[in-house]
Amino acid sequence: MTAAAKRSLLAGLRWTSLRLRLVVVFALVALTAAVSASGIAYWLNREAVLTRTQDAALGDFRQEMQNRAASLPLHPTKDDLQNAAVQMASSSPGYSVLLVDKRDGDKPIVGNSNLDTFTLDNVPLSLQQQVNRKQPAEAGNTYPYHLFWQRTSIRGTPYLVAGTRIIGGGPTGYMLKSLDQERQDLNSLAWSLGIATGLALVGSALLAQAAATTVLRPVQRLGDAARKLGEGKLDTRLVVSGTDELADLSRTFNRAASSLEKKVADMSAREESSRRFVADMSHELRTPLTAITAVAEVLEDEADSLDPMIAPAVHLVVSETRRLNDLVENLMEVTRFDAGTARLVLDTVDVADQVTACIDARAWLDAVDLDAERGMMVRLDPRRLDVILANLIGNALKHGGSPVRVSVRTDGDELVIEVRDHGPGIPEDVLPHVFDRFYKASASRPRSEGSGLGLSIAMENAHIHGGDITAANSPDGDGAVFVLRLPRVAEELTRTARDHGAEARDEEGDAT
Repeated sequence: MTAAAKRSLLAGLRWTSLRLRLVVVFALVALTAAVSASGIAYWLNREAVLTRTQDAALGDFRQEMQNRAASLPLHPTKDDLQNAAVQMASSSPGYSVLLVDKRDGDKPIVGNSNLDTFTLDNVPLSLQQQVNRKQPAEAGNTYPYHLFWQRTSIRGTPYLVAGTRIIGGGPTGYMLKSLDQERQDLNSLAWSLGIATGLALVGSALLAQAAATTVLRPVQRLGDAARKLGEGKLDTRLVVSGTDELADLSRTFNRAASSLEKKVADMSAREESSRRFVADMSHELRTPLTAITAVAEVLEDEADSLDPMIAPAVHLVVSETRRLNDLVENLMEVTRFDAGTARLVLDTVDVADQVTACIDARAWLDAVDLDAERGMMVRLDPRRLDVILANLIGNALKHGGSPVRVSVRTDGDELVIEVRDHGPGIPEDVLPHVFDRFYKASASRPRSEGSGLGLSIAMENAHIHGGDITAANSPDGDGAVFVLRLPRVAEELTRTARDHGAEARDEEGDAT
């Protein structure tokens, strides 16, 4: 199973999935409708079956009582009752008969069609009392005795029990009709309705799945397209078909994607144009700056022999020329980072020697305390490490307070260099911006000695090594702390960068 299929399956199984909720809602609606319809159908059929059986049995029993029991002698014998009961049961639609008469002293005489299946004990006492109770004669009731019936259960089998008494004197008759066949028929009906309900539930789930697939497929395509768009594939478009709301949504997405692609292309073009402008400007400035720098150095050598009124101007020109030269070099370095052409030139160096060389080259030995053990070998770009250290230490000396302490240690596979000063620290509103380009803490001093690019260049050099720089104030409130973290071996980063560069050159060659 592919990863996309697994993601799709897991998404479909989540309760938050619209597909699952749609299937569940369809199933619940179908289940409710099927159960309601099955329940109503079962109840209607049950009443119809029982009523039909009951009416047929009661009607036949009434007729037999009129034809046979009423024709018995006023004081029948047990044999008379037995014969009459057998004749009534033999002509009946499957019920047993019990005839009861009384002699002097209320001693009952019983005759039944089947002694094993139907005795007086099987007749509920309440039914016996109701059958033998004489009803008062009135306008709506001209007969003192009526036919009464009751549904009961004997040893787990449902039965219909009915009884009546001969008007004007005669035996009392009881009828026992088994409803077991009707129960089996109703159970079969219940099973059929249950199976139909299950099939309806399965059908509704399949229908919901089909509906969800039909409805959610465009939504899924829209989600995939939005994901690709978020990954930077701005040429992603949806195939639109139909005129429904989903088609309108797809058209809206395509218009938004086209607009976004155009805006990003315009921004990229402007950014590329600005980057080329800075690079070209920096490159064009280097030639005149070289000549100006040479003249400035000559003037600086002759400053002591010049007119005292001219000497300050000469020193100012020399200083500003050097500052302009540093600015151009920084701009070119930034341009290389932006263009992705900056590369590492790795070498295995002793960090202590490297830091010492950086401090010594800039005559900072008296102002910097170094805590670094010799023999700590790492593989990195020495020139870029020198740029990072020069910017961090120079920034600490310029804006912090002496002495500046530089400590070097290793932490697992990382090289950690900490630069701490003893100045006033960094204001809290400035901390998030110390590595921003051209950012200066004081807007009232736009002509400070720095260009506002040093710390940002240091951060870029750390990033190209796969490292990072953090800035914070000392916990004891005494100065600021910059912490540089670099991997001790940057070989893999160099190989990755080289591969990316080769791919970029291949794409450029294909384009030409």
